Amino acid sequence: MLFPFRDNVPTRRIPLATYALIAINAAVFVSMLGLPEDKREQLVLRRGFIPARIGQLFHGRVLQLEMPRDQVIRPDGQIELLVEEIQIAPNPRQTLASVMTSMFLHGGWLHLLGNMWLLWIFGDNVEDRLGFVLYLMLYLGGGTVALACQWAVSPNSPIPVIGASGAVAAILGAYAVTWPFARVQTLVFLLFFVTIIELPALLVLGFWFLGQLVAATQSLSLRDVGYQGGVAFWAHVGGFLAGLLAMPSLNEMLQPRRWPPSDDF
Repeated sequence: MLFPFRDNVPTRRIPLATYALIAINAAVFVSMLGLPEDKREQLVLRRGFIPARIGQLFHGRVLQLEMPRDQVIRPDGQIELLVEEIQIAPNPRQTLASVMTSMFLHGGWLHLLGNMWLLWIFGDNVEDRLGFVLYLMLYLGGGTVALACQWAVSPNSPIPVIGASGAVAAILGAYAVTWPFARVQTLVFLLFFVTIIELPALLVLGFWFLGQLVAATQSLSLRDVGYQGGVAFWAHVGGFLAGLLAMPSLNEMLQPRRWPPSDDF
């Protein structure tokens, strides 16, 4: 297991967008903690991205969802999954808005801290290169592509997709293609052995991406296609590839245009 905690790429300016994104995500999560459990669940259903709701934009029918609730052991020793039927009326505005709002909801402290830590380590450099506006465009655009990727794999899924993981993955992809040989100080866990070593960013982020890709591929054989352990791994894969492919073009936009020499005197 690899745990990055510092890179050696200097920045020229304060990463205001990165700080703002971390602050907003933290504030939303803390405010969710103050809600009763049923209110939190309703918030996730309304503001989380549910792939099956995209179909409502076309057929306009009430969506019948079976939400997993609990597991019980039957007398024969088999595990039975208890579900609750929930009806969601079509609401195109809410469905489209959930593409953005879902990126600022998190399911727990580890979910939040994991995403924000990676954004803290790698986001400042990407923002420093792109500037405030393009960086936010990459973050939100990458998160949108990530959700689209998850929807393409599991379009009928009733499971809400929440979290900044897809958007953060886009930032990781952008970093990997821009500073592949940056040195990243990394905690390495091998069984009972822990050490700190410097590794190339491409190795650290490539290892992370490979883990997401393997988990995403394994999820295709599960009952809730595209998910494993409640994690939307295909969103991580889609977000990373979005950042990887978009960053060269964004870099090109920032380069001064070179006009061909003129023969006129």
